Amino acid sequence: MSVRLIALLLGLIINAIGNALTIVSSSGASIYTAAPINLDHVFPISIGIIIFIIGIINIIINMILLRKIDLWRVFSQIIYMMFFSYIINFFVALITKLGVKNWGYFPQILVSLLGVTLVFVAVSIYQRANIMMHPNDDTTNILRFKYFHGSAIWSQFADSVPPLLIVIICGFIVGKVYSINIGTIYSIFCNGLIIKLSDKYIWHSLKHNFND
Repeated sequence: MSVRLIALLLGLIINAIGNALTIVSSSGASIYTAAPINLDHVFPISIGIIIFIIGIINIIINMILLRKIDLWRVFSQIIYMMFFSYIINFFVALITKLGVKNWGYFPQILVSLLGVTLVFVAVSIYQRANIMMHPNDDTTNILRFKYFHGSAIWSQFADSVPPLLIVIICGFIVGKVYSINIGTIYSIFCNGLIIKLSDKYIWHSLKHNFND
């Protein structure tokens, strides 16, 4: 358990740094972040509330996929959602001081790609620890091991479809899409591959502890 706890904490920090890099670079959020950003331009409520509502929907979907109610899963994922944003904000402030916003277009793209890569390396680490994670990361974990025969690539693709549809629908409604850039495309097509390679080459001794 101690190794898994270290993996959880390390994964959380790496994930926060990765998210902060994508935010500061402004070169494309992951599709999971782009969806609530676009919904924010359709509905007159704050993006924080939208993200929380999406998280609750994810929790309900997870219970349906598992065909049971797991109170620890529900509680831990709500706690995760409540506090993770504060960790991201800390690293956003820290990275902003480096002046990334003034680095120019191509350096910012590289920062965004690095950020996206770090996010999914982190997902690989704390999914294997399987103590606490964001509801959407749990969704992909459940899809991977219960429905896609352990395939990180196909589970991530499947999980990318709903937020992608949300972005498209919002785009038709307001006539424009937001937070879609090279980093987003990279996220959609490479997230599962990054997780698969991370499982194999990063902290190889840390095995998946999936339970349903």
